[in-house]
Amino acid sequence: MPGGVSSPVRAFKSVGGQPIVFDKVKGAYIWDVDGNQYIDYVGTWGPAICGHAHPDVIAALHDALEKGTSFGAPSELENVLAQKVIDAVPSIEMVRFVNSGTEACMGVLRLMRAFTGRDKIIKFEGCYHGHADMFLVKAGSGVATLGLPDSPGVPKSTTQDTLTAPYNDIEAVKALFKDNPKTIAGVILEPVVGNSGFIPPDANFLKGLRDITKEDGALLVFDEVMTGFRIAYGGAQEKFGVTPDLTTLGKVIGGGLPVGAYGGRQDIMSMVAPAGPMYQAGTLSGNPLAMTAGIETLKLLEKPGTYEQLNKITQKLTDGLLEVAKETGHAVTTGQISAMFGMFFTDKPVHNYEDAKKSDLTKFQGFHRGMLERGVYLAPSQFEAGFTSLAHTDEDIERTLTAAKEVMSSL
Repeated sequence: MPGGVSSPVRAFKSVGGQPIVFDKVKGAYIWDVDGNQYIDYVGTWGPAICGHAHPDVIAALHDALEKGTSFGAPSELENVLAQKVIDAVPSIEMVRFVNSGTEACMGVLRLMRAFTGRDKIIKFEGCYHGHADMFLVKAGSGVATLGLPDSPGVPKSTTQDTLTAPYNDIEAVKALFKDNPKTIAGVILEPVVGNSGFIPPDANFLKGLRDITKEDGALLVFDEVMTGFRIAYGGAQEKFGVTPDLTTLGKVIGGGLPVGAYGGRQDIMSMVAPAGPMYQAGTLSGNPLAMTAGIETLKLLEKPGTYEQLNKITQKLTDGLLEVAKETGHAVTTGQISAMFGMFFTDKPVHNYEDAKKSDLTKFQGFHRGMLERGVYLAPSQFEAGFTSLAHTDEDIERTLTAAKEVMSSL
């Protein structure tokens, strides 16, 4: 396997050493093949919001397995999960299930262009929307981690209509619309960036994008693959009160199984085949196992007090990390919303990817290695957000902060 992994960011190229090979997961913990236990803040990159291998999800999957692993035809489960997504996410009136976040973003891009009859799109520096050609322009995530110049193999003709702006810079977006009047199909962004590290939107940034796109006749797309059902039950659009035209989802709605989805206004989604002329298909889309795990996960998240619990545990972690950094003499910036968080080794606020790149990557490398040696598993990149779950306890946070103090004292 190239680099010994099936996805680039799993490698340890930016932090040194070899990636840990894991054997099993449960709750807030993961075990490697040598039997070492770690407190996990990666959470399979977001889906494990209820904790790994939750008994309710596993039980439902056992029952679903008895009925078969794939139908390649409609199932009732798709309708159940579709209704739960529609009920929860403000922008979604119709939804199409796919198999990954990348696939969801590819579908929504084609839909933006089909509906508007325009070709150009705006994305933001450091925002990652999957590895499709047209999105690998100033992308974040593994591209940032590995220092790749976007990607060889992507023809210029594919990306000539992809415009970019710094995240949180509404004036740059206005300038792009002024220079490209009535030719921009839409704007796509992570409403809370998780692929340059954790970066929240500035006040009025999302509302500003909503106003600009509406005025121009372009579409606004929130890539909520990471934030959907994680920072609020209805995603970032519920949290910030800004409703986009289209939304992409993944991770949490599959409960740990491969899944993606895109949805939005009924008039736009009616363009998708077979209701309309824009073609997109997939043999395993709406897979009964993924639908089952997603339904059970959303049932758990619907319970009263869920997001208050997630926010409390995550804030205890980030507040503690900030305090430990002050005590040990390190400049650190932290942030969190609900079950998503981040930490940069810098004394400056981080508003976008350029700010994130100015943090001390060498210090992060040492911090990551030290935490790993003390049984705490963090994302092996400064340019990735961290995730907590309902399974994380106060004791887990205290153990993490004790390890952090030991590591920062030695950096």
